[in-house]
Amino acid sequence: MTDPLGDMLTRIRNGQQARKDSILSPKSKLRAHVLDVLQREGYIRGYSDEELAGQAGLRIELKYFEGLPAIQHVARVSKPGRRVYSGSKELPTIRNGLGITIVSTPRGVLSDNEAREQNVGGEVLAEVF
Repeated sequence: MTDPLGDMLTRIRNGQQARKDSILSPKSKLRAHVLDVLQREGYIRGYSDEELAGQAGLRIELKYFEGLPAIQHVARVSKPGRRVYSGSKELPTIRNGLGITIVSTPRGVLSDNEAREQNVGGEVLAEVF
């Protein structure tokens, strides 16, 4: 697999289109940190460790509001073929602040608001609204 984070975001997107309560994804540190940000910002109910075909996995509990998915749009920004970096002042705002950008910084994986508060930039991983 060349893009594990992109794979997890696609699993989330497909799971919400199929109205699933939860989905499974292989486990990695980066995926867990991105899920921490999504949980802090209220886009998923939570996640937990689970065994997945003899390997470590993550069970991601999806969130819905009045029958509609909490995540309307999720897209990978920085891809393996084209990395996208941004300073703290140039971080993109999604839907005039209604969405978030997930950024990998030297201080960990943060949302765009947290990165602006801490005045750090980094690799723009994904955008969610």
